[in-house]
Amino acid sequence: MPHRIDVTTPSDREIRVTREFDAPRDLIFACHTDPELVQRWLLGPPGWSMPVCEIDLRVGGRYRYVWRSDADGSEFSFYGEYREIASPERLVHSEWMAGAEEAGESLCTLVLTEADGRTTLTQTMRFSTVEAFDQALQSGMTDGMGMSYDRLEQMMEEQAVR
Repeated sequence: MPHRIDVTTPSDREIRVTREFDAPRDLIFACHTDPELVQRWLLGPPGWSMPVCEIDLRVGGRYRYVWRSDADGSEFSFYGEYREIASPERLVHSEWMAGAEEAGESLCTLVLTEADGRTTLTQTMRFSTVEAFDQALQSGMTDGMGMSYDRLEQMMEEQAVR
């Protein structure tokens, strides 16, 4: 059964998504930083794949994700730079949407808190403008995040990454 994500807006430029996992945080952190694992779960709604997942996991290192629609082959991508890495509890990176650079840079902060073998994931996205925030919130992005996190949970339940 899918777990619900909690979506809040702490300010007029921030979206915060919280989700609990029945897994240790070092595993959740690995699933966010190992390209082979990221490609298996960070897909959003059904019908999408991630043919490109490049991660240079170091402060100043860059990443790039490309998603492709199975239906028509259309693609979109995000890229950015790692600003802070405190494995396994915190990851901060910039984020740009390719082709929409006028929307500006977003700053994404992932915090993983573990208690009794369960991990609370908190992902905060701070947008450069209120307009970019509004566009992201209206895009259905958080629905896609919920589907991706459900896929991550299922992947871990199947013992595929442990």
